[in-house]
Amino acid sequence: MARMRAVDAIVQIFEKEGHTQTFGLPGAAINPLYSAMKDHGGIKHVLARHVEAASHMADGYSRTEHGNIGICLGTSGPAGTDMITGLYAAWADSVPILCITGQAPVAKLDKEDFQAVDIASIAAPVTKMAKTVLEASQVPGTFAKAFQVMRSGRPGPVLIDLPIDVQLAEIEFDIDTYTPLPVVRPAATRAQAEKAIDMLLASEKPIIIAGGGILNAGAEEKLVSLAETLGVPVVPTLMGWGIIPDDHELMIGMVGYQTSQRYGNASFLESDFVIGIGNRWANRHTGSLDTYTEGRTFVHVDIEPTQLGRIFEPDYGIVSDAGAALEQLVAVAQDRKAAGQVPDYSTWVAECAERKRTMLRKTHFTEVPIKPQRVYQEMNHAFDRNTRYVTTIGLSQIAGAQFLHVYAPRHWINAGQAGPLGWTGPAALGVAVAAPEEKVVALSGDYDFQFHIEELAVGAQHNIPYVHVLVNNAYLGLIRQSQRAFDMDYQVQLSFDNINSPETGGYGVDHVKVAEGLGCKAIRVTDPEDLQDAFAKADAMAEEFRVPVVVEIVLERVTNISMGAEISGVNEFEALAISAEDAPTAIALLD
Repeated sequence: MARMRAVDAIVQIFEKEGHTQTFGLPGAAINPLYSAMKDHGGIKHVLARHVEAASHMADGYSRTEHGNIGICLGTSGPAGTDMITGLYAAWADSVPILCITGQAPVAKLDKEDFQAVDIASIAAPVTKMAKTVLEASQVPGTFAKAFQVMRSGRPGPVLIDLPIDVQLAEIEFDIDTYTPLPVVRPAATRAQAEKAIDMLLASEKPIIIAGGGILNAGAEEKLVSLAETLGVPVVPTLMGWGIIPDDHELMIGMVGYQTSQRYGNASFLESDFVIGIGNRWANRHTGSLDTYTEGRTFVHVDIEPTQLGRIFEPDYGIVSDAGAALEQLVAVAQDRKAAGQVPDYSTWVAECAERKRTMLRKTHFTEVPIKPQRVYQEMNHAFDRNTRYVTTIGLSQIAGAQFLHVYAPRHWINAGQAGPLGWTGPAALGVAVAAPEEKVVALSGDYDFQFHIEELAVGAQHNIPYVHVLVNNAYLGLIRQSQRAFDMDYQVQLSFDNINSPETGGYGVDHVKVAEGLGCKAIRVTDPEDLQDAFAKADAMAEEFRVPVVVEIVLERVTNISMGAEISGVNEFEALAISAEDAPTAIALLD
């Protein structure tokens, strides 16, 4: 066997496992690994400006294509603690990323050494595995286990902490006989699928909830096949949006008290049977459980055994990888259909379609400053069905989910459960690295945009083009809206008179100058009639200059976006559509 440094074995393992895209920042305690990457020559690296941002880049990269695993690198101490938010975001949404930190020498652990912190203990609650490797001979096995853990069961992140002397120590290692460990995923049985399908067929108004676990399994086509075989409508979750195209006749809208459509909620409330596949009954989807569950029978399919019954007890639960479950469910559905045992659900589907056509929110507003609804209307016009949208929490995300359209899997890339501000920009860079030939459009409010704004320079340095739509109301809009319950508007305004940029009109930060100062291009839009030209120009500049292009859209300061505590009681603050002209980019138009 060959004798080599542990870090040289690591980079060979990266290559053998099929994951060679890294994001990070070098530092004294991780420099040995960087030296191995340099010597190897086949490991790609994007130099971030902040380690948290690097972890979000790895996250975005992983979410873009089935099977991707982004790798994030950082030095000892604060680099690891900076990664915690990124690990949490990936863990919360079942995304595999591998974070590697440098560490003080083994003999210096627990001795107050400079930048020595027990990062494995800190990271443990938000990872599937977190380990400080104390023996160099354990390095290959630890990395083999890490890749197995990330892929097995419910996917998720791993952190490996490497003391510098462990990195530099020589070990015996033979990459030619290294084999990735087998992936372990539970699989539904035929009997379980038969029971679930027969429960569905006994109902009059069934629906399928399509969750992000279907994307993790790469089983989107199987889900559509199940729906089409049975003629049963589908509700994607926010994490599963795009599994079935928005314009598919069986896609009846999203459900929830924020990121949903009126017609999606209304159709769900009429249903009598729900089978959830690869979803977790997140509270933004369900609202009040009493309202959500009343009068309905539930089947829940999830890869994680402890997820069944975690939020509420289903009438029947199946522990299974979503792809394995769908394979069985489709087979049973086809058999039942061939035997003439599938009811005709066309009337139920038509009722859902009519709600989809008529229960619309207005988007065509002409006011200046611009109302946010108009922005998403124009985005639907400007960006084609192959666009990949990237976003995190905020009124921008909530309104985006209410008004944008998604037509393909992994084309709505969204930090769903953790929702850290500042995730969008770095994640969009990771997405653009993973899909360099595709159109990537990030969507941020001004506060999300200002977190990790420095990462725009990464896009400029590495020529990573994408379009960043920045809706600016100089407010913490979602927090301001939630403060209405307390009758206050407190510490949520970001506006000020910028002495260097009076043209911002009291909106504070001059995002155009900042973006340009970081090596990017930027456009400011104040009139809704200019949005189409701005988006077209941004596309052209991203293509020409190969850098991020920011389209800052100056919004009215206060807009309350539709939401409420119950899916049966969403507050509609703005006018509803009464004609096709009111919502011209809706999937199904009013007469």
